[in-house]
Amino acid sequence: MRDFSNDHRWLSLNTATVRKQGDLAQIVDACAKHGIRAIDPWRDQVATIGLDRAAKVIKDAGIELTGYCRGGMFTADESHRNEARDDNRRCVDEAKALGAPCIVLVVGGLPQYSRPGSAPSKNIVNARAQVDDAIAEMMEYAKQANMPLAIEPLHPAYAADRACVNTTEQALDICDRLDPNRLGMLGVALDVYHIWWDPELLPQIARAGKDRLMAFHVCDWLVPTKDILNDRGMMGDGVIDIKSVRSAVEAQGFAGYSEIEIFSQNWWDRPMDEVLQVCIERHKTVV
Repeated sequence: MRDFSNDHRWLSLNTATVRKQGDLAQIVDACAKHGIRAIDPWRDQVATIGLDRAAKVIKDAGIELTGYCRGGMFTADESHRNEARDDNRRCVDEAKALGAPCIVLVVGGLPQYSRPGSAPSKNIVNARAQVDDAIAEMMEYAKQANMPLAIEPLHPAYAADRACVNTTEQALDICDRLDPNRLGMLGVALDVYHIWWDPELLPQIARAGKDRLMAFHVCDWLVPTKDILNDRGMMGDGVIDIKSVRSAVEAQGFAGYSEIEIFSQNWWDRPMDEVLQVCIERHKTVV
């Protein structure tokens, strides 16, 4: 496993971590000031300053991307499925313009939550079938742009509203069905917040192998967690053995960035410079 203790060369910042403190241009400037070499921007942040400006500020700062958040939210009733398809095609176009290495997919849960206005449903089996079909359709468009897709399994607490793919095994099953020859267009984005609890995690990471491991996200699980969405912990403040998970993905040949993604009102209330300084220190000592 790589030694991160001497520098933060392999730290990437998911821009949601400081989304309340500034716009994307300000976040890029702060990252450059702190020697953070990579980010994973969110679509709403790109839209706020405009795609062309976002691409320029990232390029001018010499910042790499570790992904683009997020595509997906595929599940919808019949009247909203074209909306979902078209939105994901726009996501591919944006990711290509920004030079992202992959799009992170949060696949969606029940239709009424993934695509508001959809007719209510409790049929999660049908939702999962929709996810397969929609990823297959998105892949055809993404292949034209040579834009890989990375499925992010989310904690089961999010199954209804955000993602009905909840384990690494489920995500890899989709990969194997849709990309059996491992052509490099479909893989997984593994976030320790969502997968740390899974007793099958380590064998599934081994199953993924280097070619399916497209992104690795870190934060921590607090006890107690006061808000399942917006109370993630800074690395080292919770119960996740982050180093063991990183060791497992690196044992498969993953040699990319460890991307810090923290949704937390606690950290959003702090100055951006302070948050980035803590991220750097914890990346060296805990990740």
